Amino acid sequence: MKQLAQKQRGLTLISLVLVLALIGFFTLLVLKIGPIYLNHSKVTNALAALEQTTDVETKSKYEIETILDKRFNLNYVEHVDKDDIKISKHGNYLKVEIEYERIEPIMGNLSVLVDFYEKIEVGNE
Repeated sequence: MKQLAQKQRGLTLISLVLVLALIGFFTLLVLKIGPIYLNHSKVTNALAALEQTTDVETKSKYEIETILDKRFNLNYVEHVDKDDIKISKHGNYLKVEIEYERIEPIMGNLSVLVDFYEKIEVGNE
């Protein structure tokens, strides 16, 4: 009888269900959080493109907002409002900051909060 117990190996039904539940939870987490970071990469690319724009430090705040708005619309950027964008301009110095947060509900009362902050500085102070 002792020899039979030593040969038995493997997962029980309960442990198999627990492992599948963990795999399912982390898959759900990746599927919910992945698009948030994909959207943020689009914001980062728009800021990098703005930084590469010629004579961007001579443009007005309205022109910079228009450039960013066009890039955001072109790339389908979501969850970034005009209130999240701060533009500071002093002579030939330009600083653009984008700070926003995203709350994504996972299930029930479980949500994930992600904060983002990006900035570029162009020109001389």
